[in-house]
Amino acid sequence: MAATNEEVQGSYGRCLREKGFINRFYELLLAKDPRIARMFEGTNWTQQNKALRRGISIALTFAGGSSIVERSMNEMAVVHSRKGKVPVDPSFYVYWRESLIEAVAECDPRFNEDLRRAWNDALKATTDYFTKSY
Repeated sequence: MAATNEEVQGSYGRCLREKGFINRFYELLLAKDPRIARMFEGTNWTQQNKALRRGISIALTFAGGSSIVERSMNEMAVVHSRKGKVPVDPSFYVYWRESLIEAVAECDPRFNEDLRRAWNDALKATTDYFTKSY
């Protein structure tokens, strides 16, 4: 049976309780491609970690069909567009999804293949949105 957005939200909550989840995500992401590591040179990691936590929450809420995060999604898409403050080429989004799902798989003791598919679908909704805005 397919996992619901509510189950993905629960999975994310379990991951956040796991010390080191966000750091593990970045370890995985930065190892994917040397160009990604260069994008993060000079990063204030305290701010970046908070932004990521917020961004994932927004992404999951958006994927669940809530319009309450529409403005936040637009803001994030603009920041990461080609003319934004932190442009991200859409080709990197697959690495972002893969790294996040790998970190979730390591940190959520209830992780399974249904959750993997649901996480991927939820994150793809956001990266597809960002790609359109690029």
